[in-house]
Amino acid sequence: MKIIDTHTHIYLKEFDGDRRQAILAARESGIEAVLLPNVDASTVAPLLRLCDDEPGFAFPMMGLHPTSVDDAYTSQLKTIEAALARQRYCGIGEIGIDLYWDKSHLAAQKIVFEEQLQWSIDLCLPVAIHTRNAFKEVFESIHKVGASRLKGVFHCFDGTQADLDEIRQLGGFKIGINGILTFRKSHLPEIIGHAPVGMFLLETDAPYLAPSPHRGKRNEPLFLWETARKLASVLGLSLESVAKQTKKNTLEIFDIQ
Repeated sequence: MKIIDTHTHIYLKEFDGDRRQAILAARESGIEAVLLPNVDASTVAPLLRLCDDEPGFAFPMMGLHPTSVDDAYTSQLKTIEAALARQRYCGIGEIGIDLYWDKSHLAAQKIVFEEQLQWSIDLCLPVAIHTRNAFKEVFESIHKVGASRLKGVFHCFDGTQADLDEIRQLGGFKIGINGILTFRKSHLPEIIGHAPVGMFLLETDAPYLAPSPHRGKRNEPLFLWETARKLASVLGLSLESVAKQTKKNTLEIFDIQ
């Protein structure tokens, strides 16, 4: 069986001591590719270095994460845009709106998000969207820029049934499922249990959000199998069918072949 980690940050410093070992363990387990969303200007170089070191396995996205946006966002956005012009990427990401930590930069976050959505249209690239306490605002921006011209994934989905229904109505989007699904108090099993399997992508968000039984540890791509097993259980499907379908779903969104 082969699966794809559609959202992982293994280029970050948390993996500096054993990155090669973590990649080898993931590949030996059947993880055949990892998609790497960018964070901000400071992470562009390590992200691209890892993709150069792991061709055919690590695929880059480029974007500015909403929690890295403040009122002086112009310089970072220029750095990200310049990086986009230099090589091929599989998506624009990680982009979005995050109102969990700080609501004071909402106006700037919306400007940056909508600018990057427009890049995705201009470049014909999918988007990896981060939304935390901000589904309403994210949906508003998507419709403002042009929902019918966009496609991508709502990374780390943890929304309500109404949020899931609205994502389905957008037509071109899927949802990323990670270790949150395995948490004992997670509401996700009830919300996604009746959704079509064609909606789902698998992701880790490593080094964050390690699934049970690894919760509290550094997450890594190898642990994606725990989420895949839980998703199969929630949907009442075999692990093999979930692996096959989520890979198909990934390739419908991201051009990594």
